[in-house]
Amino acid sequence: QVQLVESGGGLVQAGGSLRLSCGASGRTLSNKAMGWFRQAPGKEREFVAAINWSGSRTYYSDSVKGRFTISRDNAKNTVYLQLNSLKPEDTAVYYCAEDRDYYSDYPNRFGSWGQGTQVTVSS
Repeated sequence: QVQLVESGGGLVQAGGSLRLSCGASGRTLSNKAMGWFRQAPGKEREFVAAINWSGSRTYYSDSVKGRFTISRDNAKNTVYLQLNSLKPEDTAVYYCAEDRDYYSDYPNRFGSWGQGTQVTVSS
């Protein structure tokens, strides 16, 4: 089973930026679509963004579209989430997840999850 490790979270002022990274040990991520999710205190985990296995297709929730960018570098076995124009409501633990299917262009069955990285946006 792949182990996913998120990094890059932190405390930032509203309007600021962060870049989250999701790396893997155990095997390659290059044949799997990947996603980012977040969970704020007292709320359910929600979808943020996803990217297909090749990086040619990306998907975003309406709440982050135009502000966040998901990307991947398969040579580095890493997926990124660039967070721009951050708002206090973006405060949450951010998780990366791996799609269960291989070579998926429409990821919607996420299985393995990382431990999460905290993003806190102050007003």
